[in-house]
Amino acid sequence: MNRPLTRRLDRRFVTVSQISALLTNGILLLASLVYLTVAQSRDWLMPPGWIAVAVFAVSLVLFTFVIPQARFRLYAFEVTEEELEIRSGWIWITNILVPMVRVQHVELERGPLQRHYGIAELKIVTAATTHRIRGLSEDDAEALKHRLGVLARAVDEDE
Repeated sequence: MNRPLTRRLDRRFVTVSQISALLTNGILLLASLVYLTVAQSRDWLMPPGWIAVAVFAVSLVLFTFVIPQARFRLYAFEVTEEELEIRSGWIWITNILVPMVRVQHVELERGPLQRHYGIAELKIVTAATTHRIRGLSEDDAEALKHRLGVLARAVDEDE
């Protein structure tokens, strides 16, 4: 069976995800309501507006309350001398192993909302793709960035 991964995301990740989803879906829901108001006054079709309101209302609840909590509970990662392992998902479980020899560079990213809440996103770049670890505290992200950089460099020097 899979061994448990010990590293988890920072709890503030849930708050940032909820605020971001609330802003995005709230704007879309508001736009749908504006469409309904204009449609009623100009005799446009009403069903597209009601369908949009329903879709964005469900999306608002799903992406604001359900998905951030699930991501927080189901996301884990572990760093060893040889590899980075990232596990996520509930129905479709994704388990990614990134060998340190494949790491080209590591980036740290913080948007305005993330900076306000003291969290960051780490991007691990390989030749094939970019792997992301979202929702780390700024201190953990900085330490992990440094550690991955050192491990990737050490593996490179050993070759």
